[in-house]
Amino acid sequence: MLYGMPTLIECETIDENLALCRELGLDFIELNMNLPQFQAGELRRDIEKYRRITAQTGVFFTLHLDENLNFADFNPLVREAYCQTAVEAIGIARELQIPVVNLHMPAGIHFTLPEKKVYLFDAYRDDFMEAVRRFRDLCENEVGGADLNICIENTDGYRAFQQEAVEALLESSCFALTWDIGHSHAAGERDEAFLLVHRDRLAHFHLHDAVGKSNHLALGAGEVDLPARLRIAKENRCRCVIETKTAAALRQSVGFLKNMP
Repeated sequence: MLYGMPTLIECETIDENLALCRELGLDFIELNMNLPQFQAGELRRDIEKYRRITAQTGVFFTLHLDENLNFADFNPLVREAYCQTAVEAIGIARELQIPVVNLHMPAGIHFTLPEKKVYLFDAYRDDFMEAVRRFRDLCENEVGGADLNICIENTDGYRAFQQEAVEALLESSCFALTWDIGHSHAAGERDEAFLLVHRDRLAHFHLHDAVGKSNHLALGAGEVDLPARLRIAKENRCRCVIETKTAAALRQSVGFLKNMP
């Protein structure tokens, strides 16, 4: 398996992240497009630098799309901006031979009623699913024949309308799945059965430990059955991001993996 790290808030530049990645003997860096220095325009401006990094060091990159990216927003202007953001990211991924673009499945807005929450994507499911299929076809066209997967990440437990959307996206071979094992644990493993039904589409893992609803802990510091999850990742030849939030936790996690039997 190949192991990588996220871009950390304490490492402001790609050079600082690269130095830590090489110190720890990791294979790749997941560039987080929530951060200003990793917006599409910034990445494109420095694209030759990223090419040079991979050529000279062997360290490659994956992309994590903005977590707010809502490709099914009911406002067409907002939806178009998010879809164009995804298109730009796919273009950069193609140029840099990036194998994974990671995507959160949006839940959208909900109304809180006295007895329940009503998610608007569920209440207006036909409109939602039309937008999902439009996004799927757009991404498929942009990926073309590139060796690239858009990997859908579980977050706080897939709702039924989100599962339907994920399955619609998986109708295209350019989409695959990310299993975030810390999110999964914090959500009471509500996503496990769904992910295992589609285990042949698992291509990417986010590794971090969790205790109860608290996650992004160093590996070995929580309750997640890490050997079981890593076996699945290995079976599927997945790339694995050690998704802790600090360099200290990342170092601890790398040490844990090296000492695993």
